[in-house]
Amino acid sequence: MRLKVQPARVPLSGEYRPPGDKSVSHRAAIFGGLAEGETEIHGFLESSDTRATLAAMASLGAQVSESGGVIRIRGGRLNAPAGDLDLGNSGTGIRLLTGALAGHPDLFGGSIRLVGDESLSARPMGRIIEPLKAMGADIESVDGHAPLTVRPRQLRGMVYEQPMASAQVKSALLLAGLNAEGATEVTEPGISRDHTERMLPVFGARLAHGECRCRLDGQQRLQGTVCRVPGDLSSAAFVLAAGLLVAGSSIRLTEVGLNPTRDGVLRICESMGAEIERSPTTRGNEEPAGHLHVRFGKLVGVDVEPEWVPLAIDEFPVLMALAASAEGTTRIRGAEELRVKESDRLAVMCAELSKLGVCVSEHPDGADITGGPVRGGRVDSHGDHRIAMSLAVLGLVAGAPVEIDNAEWIRTSYPGFVDDMRALGAEMEWL
Repeated sequence: MRLKVQPARVPLSGEYRPPGDKSVSHRAAIFGGLAEGETEIHGFLESSDTRATLAAMASLGAQVSESGGVIRIRGGRLNAPAGDLDLGNSGTGIRLLTGALAGHPDLFGGSIRLVGDESLSARPMGRIIEPLKAMGADIESVDGHAPLTVRPRQLRGMVYEQPMASAQVKSALLLAGLNAEGATEVTEPGISRDHTERMLPVFGARLAHGECRCRLDGQQRLQGTVCRVPGDLSSAAFVLAAGLLVAGSSIRLTEVGLNPTRDGVLRICESMGAEIERSPTTRGNEEPAGHLHVRFGKLVGVDVEPEWVPLAIDEFPVLMALAASAEGTTRIRGAEELRVKESDRLAVMCAELSKLGVCVSEHPDGADITGGPVRGGRVDSHGDHRIAMSLAVLGLVAGAPVEIDNAEWIRTSYPGFVDDMRALGAEMEWL
């Protein structure tokens, strides 16, 4: 499907509550299925990716029910599924589940095949396979890619130093460590998202963690609990960017996740001159959340600080869109991880921005984007939901309509994107 975006004729305004956090929703579904007793999940993200993870847990024996917007999972005992576990387009789902299943005692002696769509099957899985095998896991792949065949057996805890910061690798190892003999310790060269470290203790796990290190005792069973999912900052970033770009706009975003290990998009926007007012609303061990108030303002190009890159890795497509309309040049380096997402996001964004007249140069680990007038035209998402939404936001300040091919991929993470943007005053339509 194609999405057509008209240049904004009026300021965007209103109050907006983003959909549930994708990363937290995946983890809540997996942890709830592993835990003994019942888990209640409030604010679960409705998307094809998170639904695939929830369906996988049901295939493994978890009892899943829904009522009044609350998902209830009764877990504790896993069974080998009758067929493949299809994780669709979800890299988080397949990587975390591989770790969770590799040493689960309920599944010893069995064989489980995890599959995904064409995009997921092209993404690298060696980064989790190698350390899991070092713990004793039996995993087969297709040249380091899905489909993955896992034959669960007893694992051994270990100390692992990650070559690069990655929340998915860290989480896969911690989930494998839950049933391993001895402790599992993971260190990273930089900060990555800590959703797993925050959530495991809520489910009763014994875990110690600092800025770049975490240690988990083995032979533990999780216990059901109540889990509240905050609004997704990655989804909110598109609305936030639209508010910064469209003249006169003022938008209040409510109950947005403000985890400091993933708020790089806010830090980078603020360094570009954005006016973003934060009002925290959570306390204690809950996932940090709060309200944001964003207003239109003049943005300037910046050199993105390297330490901010892992804190904003999913938001770089929309940050590149912002840079296309900022004054001066924005330089991004140390972001080679963008090449192994749903698409090669560096190459795709540079190519598609060029079609809209943006001055951009691609580098092996980043890009230089010089802001200026954006022209209308026809672009392509290349099957990547974040690319599609980033180009749609930029289309609001283009000189003529922008049409985005293959925009239906938006539904994998944010099915209500177009409706939410329309509610704020944007003109978008499906063709």
